[in-house]
Amino acid sequence: MMRTFVIGVGLTKFEKPGTKPGDYPDWVREAATAALRDAGVSYEQVEQAYAGYVYGDSTAGQRAVYELGVSGIPVVNVNNNCATGSTALFLARQAVAHGVADCALAVGFEKMKPGSLAAMYTDRTNPLGRHLDRMAEIHPREAVPFGPEMFGNAGRDHMARYGSTPDHFLWVAWKNHKHSVDNPYAQFQEEYTMDEIADSRTIYDPLTKLQCSPTSDGAAAAVIVSERFVERAHCWDRAVEITGQSMVTDLESSFSDDTDCMRIVGSHMSREAANRAYREAGIGPEDVDVCELHDCFSTNEVITYEALGFAEEGKGHLLVERAATTYGGDGPVVNPSGGLIAKGHPLGATGLAQCAELTWQLRGDAGRRQVEGADAALQHNLGLGGAAVVTVYRRVS
Repeated sequence: MMRTFVIGVGLTKFEKPGTKPGDYPDWVREAATAALRDAGVSYEQVEQAYAGYVYGDSTAGQRAVYELGVSGIPVVNVNNNCATGSTALFLARQAVAHGVADCALAVGFEKMKPGSLAAMYTDRTNPLGRHLDRMAEIHPREAVPFGPEMFGNAGRDHMARYGSTPDHFLWVAWKNHKHSVDNPYAQFQEEYTMDEIADSRTIYDPLTKLQCSPTSDGAAAAVIVSERFVERAHCWDRAVEITGQSMVTDLESSFSDDTDCMRIVGSHMSREAANRAYREAGIGPEDVDVCELHDCFSTNEVITYEALGFAEEGKGHLLVERAATTYGGDGPVVNPSGGLIAKGHPLGATGLAQCAELTWQLRGDAGRRQVEGADAALQHNLGLGGAAVVTVYRRVS
């Protein structure tokens, strides 16, 4: 495999569904034009494009990318639930790493409806049916949206098994909302007290509203290129290397007789993907300076600390107790962007927004969010059904 680099990133501000001016092609034009400008390349130099979205008709990717030009290049439409954006990134990186293209564009976008996620098609097999059925054998189903129910039950299992408490999950939401204040692209840019988060409406115990990621509209994009492209374009000054990447889908442990809800929502997928990405990159979790982690719900951040190796199994909440994952802590700064909880979660765009944040961090261009001395970064993006994508980035010295 050849070395691969991110040389340009861009995104729109994430906003509440129905409030963002324009439509998804406008948002992709804005985000991708920013990424191309950041890369210093024209759309004519792009050889392949991967367009990720969850809600939309079958060739919405072409319609969105045509805003940049109609050049006849392959445009691949990508849908992998909440891991869609990072899946587009994964495919673009594969094409470049294996010499199929020297310059590929990954874009992600979403135009969502307000309210919690729900099944779009009720006349066919539910892709999450096995997961929901297995969860129901552990915790009887309740009349609540499936997302907070699944991740709330994962939090309940963590508390029962390892002794974490609702306050640990509250702190995660407090931290991420606090980080978002300095992110102009974030849907929410308001700091809350722990009491305000605790007193917001309970969605599914232990999760309150301010511990849940919102539905969002927006787009993000990244330009992925080969080493020879970087050499020809003389753009080492803005290149960030992807040194490791892995996608893992559900394992047998997701459905086994001894499973728990943490595994059902992807903890084992995330652990395996992280281990593979670390091996390819030649680093360990102790080397990570900054991380964008899929905190769709605050419980998942604590669980994923363990999956990514930042804490031993069952001890993720101990990172919370010593404030290890924020500025000044002794662990990686996690979700300096505000994470999904505060930045927003337009499903197809989320993974590429994470890529953008980490690219800025490693370049030293993150402004007031900057993690001092950031050299290695980790991205974790998760989709139920399921897929976990973990990507390691390194600053080019």
